[in-house]
Amino acid sequence: MSTILLIIIALTAIISFIAFSNTALFEKYKFNVGAILGNKEYVRLISAGFLHADLMHLLFNMMTLYFFAPIVVQAFGDMGFLVVYFGSILLGNLFSLYLYKNQSWYSAIGASGGVSGILFASIAMIPDLGIYFFFIPIPIPGYIFGFLYFAYSVYMMLNPRQNDNIGHAAHLGGAFFGLIFAVGLQPEKAIENALFLGIMSLPLMYMAFQVFVNKKIG
Repeated sequence: MSTILLIIIALTAIISFIAFSNTALFEKYKFNVGAILGNKEYVRLISAGFLHADLMHLLFNMMTLYFFAPIVVQAFGDMGFLVVYFGSILLGNLFSLYLYKNQSWYSAIGASGGVSGILFASIAMIPDLGIYFFFIPIPIPGYIFGFLYFAYSVYMMLNPRQNDNIGHAAHLGGAFFGLIFAVGLQPEKAIENALFLGIMSLPLMYMAFQVFVNKKIG
């Protein structure tokens, strides 16, 4: 097990626990459009990844990271893992910033963008990776899980619901970064798994058309 991975998990857990009872810390470092664009508090683009809403939010993200990060570490090393994790957090939050730039009140927290990047970099390496999902007793192939994940996130981002409280844009941006990073560094794997990756990416293509061509912003 990578020492760097364990340090990231420990730091995230410690900071999240402190922020659970420290409102000032939580408010100072969460992702907030007004603070980032108005006050140029760009540190929030990364610091929000060390904050979580509650214990379940923290546990889900860190458990997912613990189980899938070793695949990324094995393929790209500790440095590659750090690039994917923090690059995914950053791109996820930048995508959110782009989408919600006119909504200064918009806020978000969590490592989900980084975790999504790690998860999808793993799937890019092993598309038929078996993923167990809640109550389903058999593993779902990674590329099928990826397709469903992207489809749900794109739908919810383009059709927002009141009190949803999930940063779908950050998830999508992070997952996209992890996928592109893995494909870019392992192009032979991408060619070998092109059909699986293409199927998985269909919802992303639809999202890109809606957001950048039709200008439909969630």
